[in-house]
Amino acid sequence: MIVAIDGPAASGKGTLARRLAQHFGLPHLDTGLLYRATARVLIDEGRDFSDVAAAVAAARGLALIDFDEKLLRGPEMGEAASRVAAIPEVREALVESQRAFARRPGGAILDGRDIGTIICPDADVKIFVTATPETRATRRALELKGQGAKVDYAAVLEDIRKRDERDATRSLAPLRAAEDAEILDTTKLDVEASFKAALDIVEKKILVPKVHARDAGPA
Repeated sequence: MIVAIDGPAASGKGTLARRLAQHFGLPHLDTGLLYRATARVLIDEGRDFSDVAAAVAAARGLALIDFDEKLLRGPEMGEAASRVAAIPEVREALVESQRAFARRPGGAILDGRDIGTIICPDADVKIFVTATPETRATRRALELKGQGAKVDYAAVLEDIRKRDERDATRSLAPLRAAEDAEILDTTKLDVEASFKAALDIVEKKILVPKVHARDAGPA
C-alpha cells in the first residue's frame, strides 16, 4: 500500500503521515527533508542557491535516512528548502530515490508537495491536506515558540504566503491536489480529529476494493 500525502507548509501533513505510518506499520518519508538537507549542504559549503550544479550534486549525494532534523527545522531552512525545490534539476535528481522508497515491500507513506501528482501518481491512497494560511501560520508560530524561539506572527504568515506562491507557481511539479486525491481541510480540526479523518480516508480506500472483490465471488 502506497499512501501519498500532499499539502502546503504547516498544513499538518507531516504529523498525519507519521501517525498513519505508525498505525499501519509502514516506513515513512518526509520528502521535504530532502530539499532541506540539500539546502543545508549548500549553506554549509558556502554555495549560492543559484548554483544549480552544486545543488544537484548535493541532492544526488543524500541518503534517505539519518537526517539531523535539528539542523533542518526552523523558518530559515523552510525558506531555503522552498528555493532549492524550485530548481527543476534538483527535483529531477530526487525523483527516483523517492520512487524507490515508495516501492519498498509492503508499501510506504510519503508526504510532500508532489507525491500524488509526480512521484507516486498510482498511489493507492492520495490525501491533500490543507488549511487557511492564518491557521497554518498560527500552528507554525506555536511550534516555534515551543522550541524557545522568538516569534513574529506577521512574519510567519508572510513566509507561509510566500512559500505557497512559490510552490504553486514553479514550472516543475507545482503544488496542487491530484485529481483523484481526497481533500482534507484541517482548519477547524485538532490533531486527533485530523488523524481520525485521514485514517477513515485510508481505510475506505483499501477496504472497499476488498469488499467488492469478495462480493464478486468466483468467476
